[in-house]
Amino acid sequence: MSERRIIVQKEVIRNGVGFGSALAMAISFTMHKSVLWAIIHGIFSWFYVAYFVLTR
Repeated sequence: MSERRIIVQKEVIRNGVGFGSALAMAISFTMHKSVLWAIIHGIFSWFYVAYFVLTR
């Protein structure tokens, strides 16, 4: 079981930016026109996407 977790973790790290982060950064940059906010929202990824959907 622990061997499988290690393999999955390496795949996530190797793939880089995930879909949630990319989506959050695209939404953020479209709304705020700021690279700094896009990076911050990209770190929060799906949390920002959910916040955006719930508040719009």
